[in-house]
Amino acid sequence: MADRTAPGCHLRLEWVYGYRGHQCRNNLYYTAAKEIVYFVAGVGVVYNTREHKQKFYLGHNDDIISLALHPERVLVATGQVGKEPYICVWDSYTVQTVSILKDVHSHGIACLAFDLEGQCLVSVGLDSKNTICVWDWRRGKVLAAAPGHTDRIFDISWDLYQASKLVSCGVKHIKFWSLCGNALTPKRGVFGKTGDLQTILCLACAKDEVTYSGALNGDIYVWKGINLMRTVQGAHGSGIFSMNVCEEGFATGGRDGCVRLWDLNFKPITVIDLRETDQGYKGLSVRSVCWRGDHILVGTQDSEIFEVVVHDRTKPFLIMQGHCEGELWALAVHPTKPLAMTGSDDRSVRIWSLIDHALIARCNMEEPIRCAAVSTDGIHLALGMKDGSFTVLRVRDMTEVVHIKDRKEAIHELKYSADGAHLAVGSNDNSVDIYGVVQRYKKVGECIGSNSFITHMDWSTDSKHLQINDGSGRRLFYRMPSGKEVTNREELKLVQWASWTCVLGPEVNGIWPKYSDINDINSVDANFNNQVLVTADDYGLVKLLRYPCVKKGAKFKKYLGHSAHITNARWSHDYQWVITIGGADHSVFQWKFVPERKSKEAVHIAPQETLADSNSEESDSDQSDVPEMDSEIEQETQLTYRRQVYKEDLPQLKEQCKEKHRATAMKKRERAPGSGVKLHFIHGYRGYDCRSNLFYTQTGEIVYHVAAIGVVYNRQQNTQRFYMGHDDDILCLAIHPLKDFVATGQVGRDSSIHIWDTETLKPMSVLRGFHQLGVCALDFSADGKRLASVGLDDNHTIVLWDWRKGEKLSAMRGSKDKIFVVKINPYLPDKLITAGVKHMKFWHKAGGGLIGRKGNMGKTETMMCAVYGWSEEMVFSGTCTGDICIWRDMFLMKTVKAHDGPVFSVHALEKGFVTGGKDGIVALWDDTFERCLKTYAIKRAVLAPGSKGLLLEDNPSIRAISLGHGHILVGTKNGEILEVDKSGPITLLVQGHMEGEVWGLATHPHLPLCATVSDDKTLRIWDLSPSHCMLAVRKLRKGGRCCCFSPDGKALAVGLNDGSFLIVNADTLEDLVSFHHRKDIISDIRFSPGSGKYLAVASGDTFVDIYNVMSSKRVGVCKGCLNYITHLDWDKRGKLLQVNTGAKEQFFFEAPRGKRQTIPATEVEKIDWSTWTCVLGMSVEGIWPLINEVTEVTAACLSNDRKVLATGDDLGYVKLFRYPVKGKYAKFKRYVAHSTHVTNVRWTHDDSLLVTVGGGDTCLMIWAHEPEGHREFKQCDSEESDIESEDDGGYDSDVTRENEINYTIKALSTNMRPMTGVKPHLQLKEPSVDERPPVSRALPQPEKLQTNNVGKKKRPIEDLVLELVFGYRGNDCRNNVHYLNEGADIIYHTASVGIVFNLTTSCQSFYAEHSDDILCLTINQHPKFPNVVATGQVATSPSIHVWDAMTKQTLSVLRCFHSGGVCSVSFSATGKLLLSVGLDPEHTVTIWKWQEGAKVASRVGHTQRIFVAEFRPDSDTHFVSVGIKHVRFWTLAGRALLNKKGVLSTIEDARMQTMLSVAFGANNLTFTGTISGDVCVWKEHILVRIVAKAHTGPVFTMYTTLRDGLIVTGGKERPSKEGGALKLWDQELKRCRAFRLETGQIIDCVRSVCRGKGKILVGTRNAEIIEVGEKNAACNILVNGHMDGPIWGLGSHPSRDVFLSAAEDGTVRLWDIPEKKMLNKVNLGHPARTISYSPEGDMVAIGMKNGEFIILLVASLKIWGKKRDRRSPIQDIRFSPNSRYLAVGSTESAVDFYDLTLGPQLNRINCCRDIPSFVMQMDFSADSTYVQISTGAYKRLVYEVPSGKQVTEQSHIDRITWATWTSVLGDEVIGIWSRNTDKADVTCACVSHSGLNIVTGDDFGMVKLFDFPCPEKFAKHKRFLGHSAHLTNVRFTNGDRYVVSAGGDDRSVFVWRCVHAPH
Repeated sequence: MADRTAPGCHLRLEWVYGYRGHQCRNNLYYTAAKEIVYFVAGVGVVYNTREHKQKFYLGHNDDIISLALHPERVLVATGQVGKEPYICVWDSYTVQTVSILKDVHSHGIACLAFDLEGQCLVSVGLDSKNTICVWDWRRGKVLAAAPGHTDRIFDISWDLYQASKLVSCGVKHIKFWSLCGNALTPKRGVFGKTGDLQTILCLACAKDEVTYSGALNGDIYVWKGINLMRTVQGAHGSGIFSMNVCEEGFATGGRDGCVRLWDLNFKPITVIDLRETDQGYKGLSVRSVCWRGDHILVGTQDSEIFEVVVHDRTKPFLIMQGHCEGELWALAVHPTKPLAMTGSDDRSVRIWSLIDHALIARCNMEEPIRCAAVSTDGIHLALGMKDGSFTVLRVRDMTEVVHIKDRKEAIHELKYSADGAHLAVGSNDNSVDIYGVVQRYKKVGECIGSNSFITHMDWSTDSKHLQINDGSGRRLFYRMPSGKEVTNREELKLVQWASWTCVLGPEVNGIWPKYSDINDINSVDANFNNQVLVTADDYGLVKLLRYPCVKKGAKFKKYLGHSAHITNARWSHDYQWVITIGGADHSVFQWKFVPERKSKEAVHIAPQETLADSNSEESDSDQSDVPEMDSEIEQETQLTYRRQVYKEDLPQLKEQCKEKHRATAMKKRERAPGSGVKLHFIHGYRGYDCRSNLFYTQTGEIVYHVAAIGVVYNRQQNTQRFYMGHDDDILCLAIHPLKDFVATGQVGRDSSIHIWDTETLKPMSVLRGFHQLGVCALDFSADGKRLASVGLDDNHTIVLWDWRKGEKLSAMRGSKDKIFVVKINPYLPDKLITAGVKHMKFWHKAGGGLIGRKGNMGKTETMMCAVYGWSEEMVFSGTCTGDICIWRDMFLMKTVKAHDGPVFSVHALEKGFVTGGKDGIVALWDDTFERCLKTYAIKRAVLAPGSKGLLLEDNPSIRAISLGHGHILVGTKNGEILEVDKSGPITLLVQGHMEGEVWGLATHPHLPLCATVSDDKTLRIWDLSPSHCMLAVRKLRKGGRCCCFSPDGKALAVGLNDGSFLIVNADTLEDLVSFHHRKDIISDIRFSPGSGKYLAVASGDTFVDIYNVMSSKRVGVCKGCLNYITHLDWDKRGKLLQVNTGAKEQFFFEAPRGKRQTIPATEVEKIDWSTWTCVLGMSVEGIWPLINEVTEVTAACLSNDRKVLATGDDLGYVKLFRYPVKGKYAKFKRYVAHSTHVTNVRWTHDDSLLVTVGGGDTCLMIWAHEPEGHREFKQCDSEESDIESEDDGGYDSDVTRENEINYTIKALSTNMRPMTGVKPHLQLKEPSVDERPPVSRALPQPEKLQTNNVGKKKRPIEDLVLELVFGYRGNDCRNNVHYLNEGADIIYHTASVGIVFNLTTSCQSFYAEHSDDILCLTINQHPKFPNVVATGQVATSPSIHVWDAMTKQTLSVLRCFHSGGVCSVSFSATGKLLLSVGLDPEHTVTIWKWQEGAKVASRVGHTQRIFVAEFRPDSDTHFVSVGIKHVRFWTLAGRALLNKKGVLSTIEDARMQTMLSVAFGANNLTFTGTISGDVCVWKEHILVRIVAKAHTGPVFTMYTTLRDGLIVTGGKERPSKEGGALKLWDQELKRCRAFRLETGQIIDCVRSVCRGKGKILVGTRNAEIIEVGEKNAACNILVNGHMDGPIWGLGSHPSRDVFLSAAEDGTVRLWDIPEKKMLNKVNLGHPARTISYSPEGDMVAIGMKNGEFIILLVASLKIWGKKRDRRSPIQDIRFSPNSRYLAVGSTESAVDFYDLTLGPQLNRINCCRDIPSFVMQMDFSADSTYVQISTGAYKRLVYEVPSGKQVTEQSHIDRITWATWTSVLGDEVIGIWSRNTDKADVTCACVSHSGLNIVTGDDFGMVKLFDFPCPEKFAKHKRFLGHSAHLTNVRFTNGDRYVVSAGGDDRSVFVWRCVHAPH
């Protein structure tokens, strides 16, 4: 039998020839120790040039492509490619990993850079978005991430002179980034006119915001800020690939092969042209430079590294070289000297000295080389070429001997025969040619017969045979030299092979995995002396196996380093080294071979750490010497804990079902029952598949778990308390070192770990988001701060947590095999061990990752338990064979036999250890495991009298041991918990069923007893009275599924799984009778009521047998069911049987004959049933849930008073319903405790207890029944039913609007007006008929615009500055007005600006960093953060800005995942946390540490809209959210958000209404305002009272005053004597005082309130902000705005700084700019569309939406005249400059002229016809004779006034001088249309009075400033942001002092101050 273990010898990487210069740059540096660091393939290399030594970093598992050096120059960061690439930060001195950064990038990591302090690292990914990520690399944490650019990024660098600024560059771009919060915000570099927009390849930052960058054309671009300042032309001949900055200046390297040095001001110092030097060559290209002092390192494209000394720069040293482009395939070793020959697609052949580690010869050939061989005498080197030829060279001087081309396809393999006489040449032409060496390589033979290309060949030692392998996986033999195929295998039996390089053949079967038929092994070479084999494959692995290895799947040792395919591997002539070559990485690796005896001595040398173990994980053959797996462990390894449906999936399933059942859900549903149950006691302990899960707490109670419950058991009082935070099976439990907290991990799709307090039973922290399927092992660190967990996913991921913060510190794939235990080193919390199936691993933390090494044991055993010993390196582990392994560091010192069979639990004491095993023995040991001090056998004989039950068998398998309080606590596989006294007696404390499902359950007819029967083949009787113990047990020959007491309680019938049943004595459990009539399972068994004369026995084969109990005979059979029977019930008379089957059929049979009866549904209810345990029928219709596709109701039981029906279902829920349960989907109370399906439920005879059994969880649970009127126990208060009732407290238009509003995202906005036609910038110009004559002869062109009212010197406008905003967003946002600075300022928002308004000066200042509309605003009330404001905006990926209200400085930007927008923000009590709610479909709730920009926790909030979420004012962990039919009470535990729905059932007829607002009171009171005007008062999460009609309409806003606790509410109501829309309440919301807002509105609607000192600030739906005095109730309106938009009309006064606005809300308002306020408003009663002043400013014309227009006199505001000649909206209205005419343009494609001199009756004198579409804007000419009209068809027309004739002649039109210009159309303004107006338009424009500028407004909400005229397309402009989407109008005020812009969506008017250019 060959040895099947991995070989004992191993390989050690000694040298790597090569450097990666292709596709990588900036990857070569000097370290602090003057060593050179670079990378090649997957290896980081540190090369010491002085000593000519290399060290290797092997932490990567794929090609490294990027490298950065830490500023202190010792640490290096490298990034790799791959599907899940990671970054390693490592020490260049020790080559050990310091940190691993993973889980963010995909594809690869293109660039890396450290910041100046070296604290942060930035990385750029190769994904499609080129993600940029900033890391706190020591902690492995992402600080910020953002999409980098749409195209490749080539370089990134931190600005070394400004903190948190970065620069990145790449294809056609450069970007300047700033880091704030968790947001990276880019600004694109502006190339401007200074240089061409082109690809930037590298960059370096200098001081004063200067950045130097190298461009593709060889120029250097110099940037100042974000603008291109100058270029250094022709710095290099072509692309500049690398730029390096040092103290002396900058070094650049380019494709032209030159290196240039520059001083710190970028003046040239010198140039070094490497092409001209000795080693240089044409086409040399520099990829990397590094300048340090007088040395320069240069890396080239062709894998060379040069070192240049500055003062001797003509003689660079070539210190490293390798093959360049193309694949490297050819490798041969010299037969007698330590030389290796390689040949590559780069056409060069190179000879390397393996001793000097240097290239000693190189020769270039004509063709790419694919294979090589050296003749046996070492004189000739044969090379096979890609074109089918081969060449033979003399080794000594590389001269050609012969060149022969006999084939067309590549030569893939050639070999000299052992006697040196022949050369065999194998080609891809499927044949091998044989050439005679002595005959000058004459062809002497040919081997044919292969049908694929030749891959490998070997000669026999006598040179008479040749074996070949071909590409189709065949192995052929030929006689030499003729080439005749050998078909008779007999003659081959004695052949000895001179070499073995074939991959096929019995000797090398073991190189292939067991079940694979793939050919991914490229090369093999056998070392006959040492009997080892080396293989090279496509995955970059070098493997060492024993030779020969006959059986597939042999064990191996594997070595990583090459990243992709290795093409060849060969032993050197003396077997000292292995040489491997990489195909794509062009590198040559030289490995030192360490034979077996040497490796034994080298044990104490720490093995080189790699992320992949060399002790091969994948070797999966059954090792002969591994013992059989113990059956228990075998079972346990196969458990998967997968679920069909996880509890996490329920909400989604419910939503889907709700859609289907909307209709039924509307019907009135049965109410939930008044009484409830509370968990009282559980019989059970999970020992069958969990270990070490039982501990003493601080107070001496015992904590363990079963089902989904953590149990704290008090052994003195025999009571239990429960932690019920989990919703599925708990699989592991660990206790905190202080023994007060416990961590438990559960099963789940995204499974969670809860850390909870054993006293209060409250969760301290919940950890989720990392483990799939389940958590199987946990351990606390010795200081209690960290927690390690292991998941059940395929990789058994290990995570290390800071559990209080809920932060993941590190994570790593653990092992492919199951892990049973994890332990953190008590002395060094950065180290841990894991043990499990066939492995033991030692880990240490490195940044965000963990690095693991396998323990060195001879044979791999399965470990079941492990502990650390008395010092940091000692570890003791228990194996599956009963040994204890003693480890020091990672080496096995010795093993001690401890138990027969597996050691399941080991526990460390102060002086020694205690172990427990499958043999049922507890053993105490001394502290070295030298001797066993004492053993305790768990036997019935030593059971103490106080035991709560009986031992099922002696020596049960021990699964958990714990010590404390003078006892040893033992948990067994049979579900018993025992306490062993040190002196010997054993007390049984708790027990339950063993493994196997429990189905049978019966309660005694008049005693507090119950019986259970289970698949574990036992029948047990339990005492339900307070002694809680098992009274009797009996073993059965088969498992059972049902049992039943006889009516007198003396007999007990039990149905078994084999179709038999017995009747036993209920006291002694001895047999009375037994029958075996059926084959299938007996599923239910029932005595008839009364005397119990009959027994009905239901079986799985569809029959019910009826037996006469007295005569013991079968008297009847019920036939006719189509499916197995699930439930049986007798009626009171014992005459009728009700039967349910698995196909949901309900049948009735008459006893005793079993005749089938049909009974109408109405009659069934009238029948008096003795019991009701059926789940079908009208009277229980409502128990089936919405989602009955995935869940079955398995059991039901009606209480004896017939009021409450209890059910159990497949999801583990116990539910209570009010009986009868008619109508679908009744309401219920629901309790979670069982983890999987509940198999049976029964009430006790007096209804005082409910007993339930769980299937998979083996538990018997006892629930106390709490009748109606008894206040329900809080913690276990059931969750309410599934569907909320549809009545939500009424309807309110404002609420509905707010809920359904679709916030437009500016960038995606579309036309406001329904335009048609082709946009102006896309229209083709018709050439005008008469091209203009030369200027000299013609009259000078008249002015385009009359410019009469501006001073003599005209000055253009340079800039606009926002001065005032009139508007407040009150109509769909709430809680957004606050006091600042003790009431001196107020803050609010409109559009996308935050506004700070000073109450004394009325000055406004603005925060304008948001890119789109602000939706919510809050201020930080903690004194440490004065004036800190948070605002959230609309966007596809929106952000929250936290800023200082006084300085307007951004403190933090939080990019969030709330797609759609952020609708609510709130600061916590300490001010450090911020809560945000999204508008995304899930309405996500997120908590941030806003200062760091870190997301603490996030969770789906609710299916429907959440309006507000606020932190409790005294808490950082509790908050409340309210929304559509929703109020939830949230707790932040670590990183998890837990929530409870509000419970309404405590108040009669309370309904869940839509909740709109929230406020808080002392003692955990919460107040929520509802849509109906009520306010609900909650204590914790339970409704305690309702303040009815606090307002008559919805309560939109509430404010809690922190200083005195008074509460302000605001709502919607009509002002009256008693009431008002604003009220001030006491702390309990019992008394209030109402205030009236004197706004003159019919209904006041308050949207925001805030209380300051003696004042209340109110924001209304009508866009007013009002200050109300508390004492005198006086109202002062501070801010006015239009309440509904859009604002369409703007008219600026001809001579004063006032202007008018007209809007959809039917008002016209007059605004005064210097006074900063609204002077007046007129209610018109209809929406207004346009407004205009007469030239003198004495009259105003207003156009209305209904087609009417009105003329007012300004002085008196009286109507001078009005007229309605049109039926559709008036779009523009204009007075002619001579005040004679009024032009009115409407949507009816018409302009009407009126003559005002004819008086106020306003008769139309004419109109313009043939207008192609609606009218947008009109302008009169200066002489009042023409009007120009812009229309909705993108056409501009000119008409005569007043005739209405169209002017078509272009030359005529060109001569008109216009009085005003507001048109967006016309050749003069073609430049205002931008490229991206496909969906959106320029909507309005206005030319300044000076005629030099035009400002425009567009659908994107931008105000733009252009020069006028702008006839060139896409003219240059400045843009100003602030408005929401859709600007409707824009105007200059008189004297061009201001620009006024009106918003469509934002109902706000912005006033911009014009900044004029200096004279």
